[in-house]
Parts: sequence; C-alpha cells; structure tokens
Amino acid sequence: MSNSPEQFQDNQENNVESVSASTEQLNKLRNSQEKSAELSPRDAEAQAERARQEALESAVSVERGGAEKKRPKDQSTLHKRGPINKKIRDESYSRTMKHVQADMSSSERLFSKVIHNKAVEKTSDIVGNTVARPAAMLSGAFSAFIITLAIYAIAKTIGYPLSGFETILAFVIGWLAGLLFDLVRTPFSNNK
Repeated sequence: MSNSPEQFQDNQENNVESVSASTEQLNKLRNSQEKSAELSPRDAEAQAERARQEALESAVSVERGGAEKKRPKDQSTLHKRGPINKKIRDESYSRTMKHVQADMSSSERLFSKVIHNKAVEKTSDIVGNTVARPAAMLSGAFSAFIITLAIYAIAKTIGYPLSGFETILAFVIGWLAGLLFDLVRTPFSNNK
C-alpha cells in the first residue's frame, strides 16, 4: 500500500500543527514556571518537575508524528486487558496514599497513617456496618431526647430524683429499636 501525495501532505500538516501546539504548550509551561517563583520552594519545585515532564511528553509525541495520545506517567501496573486484581488495587492505593501524604504536614501524615492502617479501617467498617448504623444512632438520639424529657417532666411533677442513668437507658432502647427497624427494612429495600 503506497502513500498518496494527499496523505503525505495531510501527515505533514498534522506534524506542523502538533509542533506548533507543543511549542504553545511549552511557552505556557514556561510562563507558569516563571509565576511559580512566587510560590514556596517546594511547590515551585513540584510545578517545575511537572512542566519538564509535560514538555518531554510533548516532544516525544511530536517525534512520533503527533499521532499518539498522551499516556499516563506510570504504566507499569496499568493493564490493557483483564480485570484489576487485588494486587494492582493495593499497589494503586499505596501509590495514591504516598502521593497524598507527601503534601501533608508531619502531624497530618502521622494521623493519616494511623487511620488508614488496615486494622483500623477494617474495625471502622465493621462498626459502621453493624453497631453505628445511621438509623440506629438517629433513633437512639431521638428516643433519648423524648423519653428523658417525659421522665424528667414526670419526676419533676411528683418530686422524684433522677439518677442520670435514664438518658443512657433511653438511648439504648431507641438504638435497639432503630437497629431492629434497619435490619427488617434492609432485605426489602435491596430488591429494587
């Protein structure tokens, strides 16, 4: 299959367009790099590195004829076919956490490492799905307010002293009612 003169001219025009687009992008990156001098040294350094990386990618794209689209920076764990397995998901999660934690202060980073610990996350998920369900907590709080208010009004009228345990008991009763309601409602709400 031979290239016709029209196809050659189209390819040449596309190359000229991608070179001009790359030059324009490089100029924008230089301008943003000059503006980054006003930023903190750490931010300026990160922005300069991004600018260098984008300029390199543009140059590579122009060398290859401008036909290729921009690729992700790290393709070592990207798979073009097949499902994403647990190992890939874990690597991606680790990379993302390191990237995000790099921008945090030392105390924020420490707190993030503690709460994103696998044991803490599993415990939080279990508690969130069983004990601390929103409907149970809401009904517990609502019943604690209503029952305690009623008990307080009755005790004030007849002159009976309160021990302070009434609010806790009222919350537990409401929480159990909310949990029971949630457990009964859940199987029916999932059949949409």
